[in-house]
Amino acid sequence: QVQLVESGGGLVQAGGSLRLSCAASGRTLSSYAMGWFRQAPGKEREFVAAISWSGGNTAYKDSVKGRFTISRDNAKNTGYLQMNSLKPEDTAVYYCAARGRGLIATSPNTYDYWGQGTQVTVSS
Repeated sequence: QVQLVESGGGLVQAGGSLRLSCAASGRTLSSYAMGWFRQAPGKEREFVAAISWSGGNTAYKDSVKGRFTISRDNAKNTGYLQMNSLKPEDTAVYYCAARGRGLIATSPNTYDYWGQGTQVTVSS
């Protein structure tokens, strides 16, 4: 069993930056792919970014490309999402997730473990 805990969310002005962290416990994440998803009020959960078990492959939602960077530190069993140039439309609860097959995926249905989420609010 894997437990994931997100941190780093908060309130930021448009154009600002936040760095989300996802700390894992219960099992090493070195063989798991990790993903970040977000859900705004009244909307479905959507893919934001994903990274393979080795960190060698990444994928991003088109609207965050060039602004967000996903990374991981397997020695610390932690994943990260660096968010720059934030926009009000980035406001949502952000969730990290892990999938045991190691390769990146964009569908939330393919992830095995989820964190509780962290709120990101971007003011205009």
